[in-house]
Amino acid sequence: MVFLVPAVVAPTLARGFATSAAYGDLLSGLLALLAIVALRMRWPLALVLTWLANVVGTLDLLNALRHVDVISDLGSAWYIPTFLVPALLVTHFMIFTMLIKPSR
Repeated sequence: MVFLVPAVVAPTLARGFATSAAYGDLLSGLLALLAIVALRMRWPLALVLTWLANVVGTLDLLNALRHVDVISDLGSAWYIPTFLVPALLVTHFMIFTMLIKPSR
C-alpha cells in the first residue's frame, strides 16, 4: 500500500501501476493469512486456499516486474523491488515445491 502514499513515491509514479501493485499485495496478503488459518485449523479447503494464495501472490509479483520503467519513480520505496520482491519470489517458489512434492 506504500505505493499509494504520495510522500513516499514520486508524483510521477504511474497511478495504474501503484493501484494494481497495492491492491494486488493486499489481496495476496489476505489470502496468505487465510491460508495460514485454514492450515492451522485443518480446514478441508486449506490446500486449495494455499494454492490460491501462492498463485495470486506470484502473479502479482510477476505483474509488478513487468513495469521496470517505474523504478526511478519509486522514491523511498526503492527497497521493495530491490530486496523484498526477490525474497518473495524465492518464498513462492519454495511453497510451490512443498505443494507439488508428494506427501508422506
